[in-house]
Order: sequence, then structure tokens, then C-alpha cells
Amino acid sequence: MDVNIDEIQRIAVIGAGTMGHGIAELAALAEYDVALYDVNDELVQKGYQSIEWSLQKLAEKDFIKQGDAEAAIQRVSTHTEIPEAVQNTDVVIEAGPEKMAVKKEIFQQLDEHAPDHAILASNTSSLSISEIAKATNRPEQVAGMHFFNPPVKMALVEVIKGEGTSDETLDLVSELAEKFGKSPVKVHKDVFGFIVNRVLVGPFMFEPAWMVSRGELSVEAIDARMKFFEGFPMGPFELQDLTGIDIGYYLSQEAGLPIPPIVEEKVQANELGRKTGKGFYDYADGGADYSQKAGENVDPTPVYALMVNEAAHLLEQDVTTAQDIDKAVQLGAGFPQGLLQRADEIGLDTLLATLKSLHEEHGDERYKPAQLLETMVQEGRTGKEAGQGFYSYDDAQSDDLSDFQTLDVGIENRVAWITLDREHRMNAINAQMREELPTAFKALDAREDVGAIVIQGAGDRAFSAGADITEFAGGKPHQLAEIGDFFDAPSKCAKPVIAAIDGYALGGGLELALACDFRLASQRSEVGQPEIKLGIIPGGGGTQRLSRLIGPSRAKELIMLGERISAEEAERWGLVNHVYPDDAFESEVETFAGQLADGPPIALRFAKRVVDEGLNAPMATALSLEHQAFGLLFSTEDMIEGTTAFLSKKDPEFKGK
Repeated sequence: MDVNIDEIQRIAVIGAGTMGHGIAELAALAEYDVALYDVNDELVQKGYQSIEWSLQKLAEKDFIKQGDAEAAIQRVSTHTEIPEAVQNTDVVIEAGPEKMAVKKEIFQQLDEHAPDHAILASNTSSLSISEIAKATNRPEQVAGMHFFNPPVKMALVEVIKGEGTSDETLDLVSELAEKFGKSPVKVHKDVFGFIVNRVLVGPFMFEPAWMVSRGELSVEAIDARMKFFEGFPMGPFELQDLTGIDIGYYLSQEAGLPIPPIVEEKVQANELGRKTGKGFYDYADGGADYSQKAGENVDPTPVYALMVNEAAHLLEQDVTTAQDIDKAVQLGAGFPQGLLQRADEIGLDTLLATLKSLHEEHGDERYKPAQLLETMVQEGRTGKEAGQGFYSYDDAQSDDLSDFQTLDVGIENRVAWITLDREHRMNAINAQMREELPTAFKALDAREDVGAIVIQGAGDRAFSAGADITEFAGGKPHQLAEIGDFFDAPSKCAKPVIAAIDGYALGGGLELALACDFRLASQRSEVGQPEIKLGIIPGGGGTQRLSRLIGPSRAKELIMLGERISAEEAERWGLVNHVYPDDAFESEVETFAGQLADGPPIALRFAKRVVDEGLNAPMATALSLEHQAFGLLFSTEDMIEGTTAFLSKKDPEFKGK
């Protein structure tokens, strides 16, 4: 392969429909020249206009600058002839109809007309990359690049390796997805459904349909259980209505999988969901309408068992990793937590017993347990309670900074970065995060190689949008009564802590930022305490920390009105320390954190303690604390180093002694 990521300049997108124009928009925003193709001028112009409209909306909502939107649309050219569209391109991304014959015909033309060095990628959601590549004379340069709908909003891209795909091509396509601002997961073998659809279509969508077909449960009961109690964005039947019941039907048909009778009936009756006005729900009567109560007595274990079984098959075949499966289902399908993390909580022995019972009762091979599950249970690796499942839960490893499910923690140049890693839920705070954050702070507070700590949110949409309200619907609000450790963690940490707010900091997200020593925000950020609109008040320190920071009147305004304010307004109120331009935010935070990290550790610790404790003490007591700290610092080696460096006109090298 003669091309590397830094040499890519021009990208062609074949197909200007919903997926195609979305992919083209991403490429243009990533500052690539884009050739957008479709079979006639009407279709390609419609796609171009959709890009134009979307870019304008992003600019209006301040996700991008107006100038960037205008520059992006200027990079897009439209074409109705493939030879013209793909000339001088470095990468071609096909987003045509999901039919193998059509894709092979397109790839034959791409192979003939695209430059020899060009990478050819398909946005297929399930078709074999190996088979598509057979239409070309460059199978080593063909890969899957499966975006999710809508491409501009969805973070995941599955990057699929066909039988002939080279490692270099797989790596390059993955890097390109990152350039597009996406989170890629590599699928190392060309299997049906890749990761997300393998787990989603048969187990999540169709197993409930089998349960309804057998008369065990109602559509409404299962949807209510999975949405209100298990925390999924919507139930499996509502999801099929949204995507189109025929989509899963034809995917399963092509893979030779059995189709539940109720799904077959809907397809034959052309009741395909929202697009036909009727599916599992009637959209003339308002669509999906089910109560939380309907799901109270539903056991979701069979659905989890089928999903986990498929995931185990993927692991057995070395298709991917447990971490990437969990990442994929959260970013691509909106799962409330990683599937295999959830499996560890349920217990692999429970899931295995469920599969065996279903297999014995129905005799269907899809219930046959994966050998990996059998082995793990035999070896006692049954999940969280056992200390080992798909993940390790050994308490002795609690200071391992990689052993978190909702956080990403790293250290660079004496600055520790804690990333709230639930981008698919705008970094909403769930029970797992409330458990993990104090543990991370405890570990970092004890490390001598950490001088300052930054908390940030994954992605650029939100620092944190607050509490994960799916826990409210799931009957778990009692957990929120035990949130003190979470919101107190930054303030109890002896080291300086910075909240790097890029995007929304709302509700519990703002309360977490308030517990930090400094709040730095990007211009596009907004903050607020919207709990009053749910009929509640802030419960993580918002009523008290806000009052102390900006005064009771301003605090009441934020809390009682529940409105958001801009970063600039928050700075004027004294709620944030500094506001930086969006494109300079990351570097400004690094500079600010670096200056703190280079400071004298003991003096910084005393400064934080004296200021915080002095706020709640009478003036005489507070001054006494200050005097004591001042005197103690005169006995440190850091004081001597600082004084000597000042007199010698050089930078001090503090050791924390």
C-alpha cells in the first residue's frame, strides 16, 4: 500500500443517500476534498443540499463555527459518473444499497477507475467484505467502514477486515475514522453482523419476538422492561419499528437464521414500522405507548443470555475483544452499559443455566451455549461476585488506573487526566461511575508522579449532562441517596483538581465541576441545574457549593428557574475561572494544569486545605490555620529550593519534601 494517513487529500463517497451524504459531511468537516456521487443529478443534489442544511444547523447550535460550515460545503463536489468521481482519490467509501450484487458491481467499477493506491471501503452493515472484495483486483486494499445512522451524530465506526485485507489497510481506515472524529473498533474477522448487529438483531430484537410468538409475553411488557428497568433507549419492538422491521428480517434471511413468526407476519403484511405507519405499534394512534408498570414482572435474563452468547462466540473466534464489544454496543446501539460488564453483574453461571434451559425446552441451536461460557463457569470465572468474569474485579488491583469501566485515566507530565467515558450518554453519571470516581481519586492522590488532576468528558458535546435518569425509571433512586463520596472526591483530594468543561455541564455534571478547585470552560459550553424541571432539587452539593461560590441570589436563580447559561455568563458570575476559544481549549487546559503540576506539592496541598476549611470557620480560626501552615512550610526543602531558585533567577525544581 502506497498511501498513509497524512497523504490522504481527496475522498470519494459513492451514494448520496442518508448514510452517504452524512459520511461526506464528516469527511468535509475533517478538511478533506470530497467527491459525492449518485446515479443522477436529482439524487446527488438532494444529498448536497442535505449536507448544506446539516452544516448550517451545526453552526446555528454553535457546534461548529459559521466559517467552518461554509468552508466544509465548499470542499464537496457532486458527480453522476463514477470515473469522474473517483479520479485522483485516495479513499473511496461506498454507501450504496445493501445488496451484494449491487455492491459487487460498484466495486468492479471502483477498481477499474480509482487510482491504484486508493483504499476502497464499504459502509455495509452486515454483508461480507471478503465477498465484496472479490469484485476487485486489490482485495488487500478493501475494508469495511460501517458508520451508524446518523453518521454525523453517532460516534461508532466498525472497521472490518476481509480475508484479503492487509493490516496496513485496516490500520489506515481506523485512523481515518478517528480523523472524522469517530471512535473506531476493529473487527478482525469477516463474520455476519460484525459486532453490533450480531448482538442486536438476533438476540435483542428477535429473541423477544420469539417470546411473543410463543405467547409468553406481550410486546408492550418486553419494551417496558428493557426501557424503564434495564435502561435501554427503547425496547426491542419500538427499535424495530424505528429502523424498519424488514431490515432485521432480510439480514437474518440472508444469514440463514430462523425468523420469528410475528416478524414474518409483519413483513408479509407490509407493516414495517414508522415508515409504513404501522408495525408492532400503530403510528396513526400515536405509536409506541406503554407504561412502566407493564414491565414490572418481566424477566430479561433470556435476552441477556442470547446477547452474551453471541458476544462469547465473537471472542472465541478472535473477532474482537471484550472491551471493544462493550464499546461498540454502547456507542453504536446506545446500550446503558457494556454488555459483558452487565453479564458479569448478572453472573455467567445464571446466563449459562438460562441458555441450557432454553436449549432443552425448545431444541433450537441458537440456544446452545458457547464453549467459552462453559469454560469460564467451570473455572469459577462467573462474574463480579467471583472477582473474575469477562473483567477482573480483584480488590488488590483497585489502584490499577486501567481497571475502570466508566472512566479513562492517564498520566502525562505530572498531570492526571480523568475522562468520564460514557460519550454515548453524554457522560451521564451512573452507579458504576459513582463507585469508580472516588477509587480513581484515592489512587491518584497517593501517587508522587501526579501534581494536578483534570476531569473532562469524553467527546466535545458534554462534560457531563448529569445523572443517568434511566436509573430513576429503573426503580433505583435510593442509590442516589449515597452520592456523597462521588461529589466529595475532588474536594477531599489533597491535590489541585480542574474541571475541564467542554460542552454541557448540567445537573450532577455541574455539581461535580463545583467540587473541583478550578473550572475552565470552552466558549461553546453551557452550564445549569435543571433538576427543578424534574420536580427535584440538586442533591450533589449544588445548593450549597453554588451559594458559596456565586452567592445565594444567583444560586437560587440557577436552581429555581432550571435554565442553562453560557460559559461567558458563567464566567461573569464567577462560576468558572476562565473561558477559552473552542479550538484552543485543550492546549489552554494543558498549560493551566501544567503550571499547577510544576508547583510545590506541599504548599499547594496546604493552600487548598486552608482556603477550603477557612471558608466555614470564623475569621480568627481561619487566620490561625493560615499562620500554622505558613510556619510549617518554612521547614520544607521546597521552600529552600524556591527561595534559592528565585535569588538565582532560575526555575525551581520542587520535590515535595
